[in-house]
Amino acid sequence: MQNGDPSPIQELFHAIANGLSRPQHAWQAVVIVAALVAAWFAERALAQWGGGRASAMANGDARHKTLPATIDGLLYIAYPLFSFLLLWVGEGVLRVTHVIAGSADARLIRFAAVLVGTLAVVRLLFYLLRHGLHSATLIVRFERAIAAVALVGTALYATGAWGDVVAWLAATRIPLGNTAVSIWALLVGSVTTLSALLAAMWAGSLVEERLSVEPELDPNLRLVLGRVARAAFLVVGMLFALAVSGIDLTILSVFGGALGVGLGLGLQRIVSNYVSGFILLLDRSLRIGDIVAADKYQGEVTRITARYTLLRASDGTEATVPNEILISQPVVNTTLSDRRVNLHIRLAVRQGRDAGYLQAELEAAAASVARVLADPAPEARLIEFPGGNLLWELRFWIADPEIGTGRILSDVAKAAYERLRAGGIELAPQTL
Repeated sequence: MQNGDPSPIQELFHAIANGLSRPQHAWQAVVIVAALVAAWFAERALAQWGGGRASAMANGDARHKTLPATIDGLLYIAYPLFSFLLLWVGEGVLRVTHVIAGSADARLIRFAAVLVGTLAVVRLLFYLLRHGLHSATLIVRFERAIAAVALVGTALYATGAWGDVVAWLAATRIPLGNTAVSIWALLVGSVTTLSALLAAMWAGSLVEERLSVEPELDPNLRLVLGRVARAAFLVVGMLFALAVSGIDLTILSVFGGALGVGLGLGLQRIVSNYVSGFILLLDRSLRIGDIVAADKYQGEVTRITARYTLLRASDGTEATVPNEILISQPVVNTTLSDRRVNLHIRLAVRQGRDAGYLQAELEAAAASVARVLADPAPEARLIEFPGGNLLWELRFWIADPEIGTGRILSDVAKAAYERLRAGGIELAPQTL
């Protein structure tokens, strides 16, 4: 562009200012406004219909239950989609009525169509991300910022002002210490870094979603592979963004050395916990749902992270145990190779009945409880004769220790008491 020549954006404003008095420009403006207003009313109507569908589903109307779930996505992109379609129809009407003759006369209406079409594409993309990947929640938080950038970039490109804006941004420099960086370089670096991070998070979420539906993989292995993939994608994305931004990657060697010293000196315990977490996940000595006891903590493993393991006790309390403890100290895992757990109760009865009969009655009482396994079968043992009475130990197995053991011990004790009382057998004054 030579000195004194108007820029493309100036030409656009000049054309709009001088051309609105011409019928073709005025009619295009009317069509644009009418399309936007009509699209808003159409979106409201569709939203009300979607609300009625949701109410009907809640009330159990079978006719509405068969409607596709993609109606939610249509509601999300309804306004820009309706606007784009109405603008396209409006341009066709103007052509049929000979208000506009060719593409050169339809610049204004096509500019509006490009903007709403861009918004529709951005919304559709983020709808697919939100509903296709359950772990992409962080990505969709940037939706408005990305939509704004896409609209501004599209508007500048469509009006032909992109080159002038880029040239001005590249010529404007901001002093940073002993050097000066152009605004364009900062914008390119920021956008590239953000795009690389979003792409890395999306790729990591995709890998995690694919791994979650592989039944052959161990749950711990799926978790490790997903986290390793996410970390790898983030590292590659950052390196790519730095390279595209023109930053010399050799400076990372200094940063890496300083980081290594910091990790070795000030972050020993934290790094130890993270390394221990990956060891736990890889050696499969601990799984989600195991019943373990370590140090003074005991309960069911409900979550294993890179830094800590969450244990839920039978009383509902949860303990956050650093992974280093589970690696460096002995851990009692009652469900490592077999989820069946052996429990027992003790009760004393008076003499006067045959020992074999009492043994059979106690074993039958334990077998009558629903959670008690039939194989191995319950077993009653006569162990002592305190005060001339008979002290029995009733042992039995359960396969669901994660539910808790207090209730099943009580149920077996009650069943034994009721069966002995029904047979006329008296309990001793004290039980051990």
